[in-house]
Amino acid sequence: MDIDPRRLGFLLAVSRSGGVLAAADTLHVSPSAVSQQIARLEAEAGVKVLDRQPSGATLTPAGRVLADTAERIESELGETRRSLAALEGDISGVVVVGAFQTAIRAVLVPLLAGLEQSLPGVELVVHEVAEEHGRRALRRGELDLLVIEHDVSTPTPAPAGTRDVPFLDEPWVVALPATDPEPAGLLDLVGRTWLAPEPKGAADRALARLAAEMSFTPRTAHRYLDFDVALAMVAAGLGIALLPELAMRRQLPENVQWAALPGLGTRRLFVRHRDTRSEPRAATLAVLEQMVAVAAALEPL
Repeated sequence: MDIDPRRLGFLLAVSRSGGVLAAADTLHVSPSAVSQQIARLEAEAGVKVLDRQPSGATLTPAGRVLADTAERIESELGETRRSLAALEGDISGVVVVGAFQTAIRAVLVPLLAGLEQSLPGVELVVHEVAEEHGRRALRRGELDLLVIEHDVSTPTPAPAGTRDVPFLDEPWVVALPATDPEPAGLLDLVGRTWLAPEPKGAADRALARLAAEMSFTPRTAHRYLDFDVALAMVAAGLGIALLPELAMRRQLPENVQWAALPGLGTRRLFVRHRDTRSEPRAATLAVLEQMVAVAAALEPL
């Protein structure tokens, strides 16, 4: 068996993108070029790697074995590039990170304070962005790293050509007026008026998950995008809010308390970067490692 490893990259692109057409778009080649490389790979390996159907192409068991091999080769090459860059002392350049308020306040601001000592050759630029805008900016190359969030029940795979690195798991908590009795459990929250989170955001999905698990329909009033706005509404007695613990790492408004209750679940944060032959750069990975380290050092509230 004499397999040209360059052909494995085409199979990996098909695996990640879900089809030949999408792989061609990712690789910036024609669909026929992808098909030709896959056909040559099958001839070299002596096995069928794609199951071609009218609805699209899926990997065969042999194709999945070869795609896993391609993943390992790509990972090893990336690690080799990073090691060579480190030997040359080439950890320098501008790294642009997109994130939302809680991650900026709890992780990126402390990281910036010590960056000159830890990574003297790196200039870190932080942009506060909405996640959907950040996804587009990452694809266009305007961001190097993007913090994204999921409710524990709704993780989704990273798009083709990108990679998600686990960053931080934090509990959901409920914020409520300090004059209210402290809830003993989730049942104490069922009949309350909730502040409605940003549609399709992690908090919105978490609230929908709780409602489904407990078979109730949340009574909502008002809607917030910013967690600080939610806390101001809670302080005014307008409702209760499901928020991540990071939102509590600040001076809370008067008349606000919060409770971490069993069953609320967790918010999962990831850092997404482009994953290609030339990216991530050594400087990007160095900043990512620093971010993970700062998040890991956060003390529980």
